[in-house]
Amino acid sequence: MTRAAVEAVEEAALVQRWDDVARRAATRIAGRDGDEGAAELRELLVIWLDGDPYALPIERVREIVRLRPITPVPRVPAAIPGVISLRGEVVEVLDLRMRLGLPSQAPGRSSRIVVLHGDDGAVTGLLVDAVRDVLRIPEDQLRSSAGGDNEAVSALLVRGDEFVSLLDLDRVLDLGE
Repeated sequence: MTRAAVEAVEEAALVQRWDDVARRAATRIAGRDGDEGAAELRELLVIWLDGDPYALPIERVREIVRLRPITPVPRVPAAIPGVISLRGEVVEVLDLRMRLGLPSQAPGRSSRIVVLHGDDGAVTGLLVDAVRDVLRIPEDQLRSSAGGDNEAVSALLVRGDEFVSLLDLDRVLDLGE
């Protein structure tokens, strides 16, 4: 099987898992979910940056799109490479690598833009190296991040022999002036 075929199969599986998560969330919101324990579960989208896993709260994710041309915008912070057009809507794109102080790298075949819902109805896209998984974990599995150097990390999840850093999107998206 070619590399492109493998990537297509992986992406189709991720889209299916994403659809399943969206259906479960819609069911819970509608009050039709009889599972009382589900309220204690956290759903997280796992992304990769610089070879490390990070997680985003799934309730803030609107969609995941393939990389497309980014139009530069003058006089914006360096972490914003520009904007994209998504079905006629202009979406500001934030380079998450740059925002977190990680080494710069040109986007690759697995790079994606994770489109987020904003507080005031605005949307922002996060440029990430890859989107890999959707996790459903009990809230008590999250550990405090101990306030290290990176204040954008709100909690840590131990998953096997790796740590997954849960990002605080309010801090990530706050670029100041």
